[in-house]
Amino acid sequence: MAQGLDPRPTPIQRFGRELARVRKARGLSQEALAPHLGVSKSLIGHIEIGDRTPKEDLATRCDRFFDTGDLFLRLCRNITTPASPGWYIRWTDEIEPRAHILRSWDPMLVPGLLQTEDYARAIFRGHIPVGNDEIENKVSARMRRQLILERDDPPTLWALLDEGVLHRLIGSPEIMLHQLDHLLKMTERLNVTIQLIPRDTTCTVGWSSGFVLAELKDHPDVISVEAAGRSHVSTEQSLVATIWSMCDKLRAEALRPHESLNLIKEARGRWQSGT
Repeated sequence: MAQGLDPRPTPIQRFGRELARVRKARGLSQEALAPHLGVSKSLIGHIEIGDRTPKEDLATRCDRFFDTGDLFLRLCRNITTPASPGWYIRWTDEIEPRAHILRSWDPMLVPGLLQTEDYARAIFRGHIPVGNDEIENKVSARMRRQLILERDDPPTLWALLDEGVLHRLIGSPEIMLHQLDHLLKMTERLNVTIQLIPRDTTCTVGWSSGFVLAELKDHPDVISVEAAGRSHVSTEQSLVATIWSMCDKLRAEALRPHESLNLIKEARGRWQSGT
C-alpha cells in the first residue's frame, strides 16, 4: 500500500497527512510554517503525526494560508462528527482532488462530477428515507466535489456512460432536460470527454458496477468501485489492472465523442418534446 493511501487512517491522521503534504508542496519546514499559522513548530509536528487533535480555528488558518477552500475545516469537523463513510472521505478529500486524470464508467446514472444539483437531489431522495437536511447536505457535498473541474489546473475527465442513462427518468422530464443541457455544456471543455456505450452493444463488461480510475502523479493508480451503494477504494495492483482492462474494453465499444454528442442532443430533444 502506498504511503498516504493507507485504508485505515483515523480522521486525525488524515488531517495531519494532508497538512504535511501541502506544507512540503510549498517547500516549507515545520518551523517556517509555524508563524504563519500562529502556533509552535512542536504543535505542527504533533498534528502531522496524528497525536494531537487540531482545532477549527487552526483548520481555518490552514485553508486561508494554503488557499485550499474549506478542505482542512471539513477534515477537522470529520474528526468529531464524520459526515460520511471513511471511503468517501478518503476519496473526495485525498484522492480525487490530487488526480490529474479521472476515468469513470457509469451504467445507470450520470456520474457525480457531471450531475446538476436537481439531478443529484432527485437521486438522494430515492434512497432509504432521510430528512431534508441530510439530503441537502449530500447535495452540497456533491456540488463541492465538482469544484475540482473549475480549478486553473483541472483534472482530465474521461466519462463513459451507458446510452440508457440519457433516457432513464430521474426526478422529472424538466430535470432530465437541464441535466442533458449540462452534459452538452461540459463537453465544450477541453479537459472533459464524454463517450456513450450504445444500447445495442453485445459487450457485458461493467454492467454489474460503476467505477472510477484515478491517475495521480505521485502515487500508484487508485480505483473506486461501486457496490450496493458503497464504494471500495483500493490501490491493489491486481484489482487496478482488472479495472484498467474493463476500461479498455468499454472504450473499444464506445462511440466517438462527436457521435456521443449527437446522441445527447437527440435525447435532449425527446425530453423537450415529451416523446
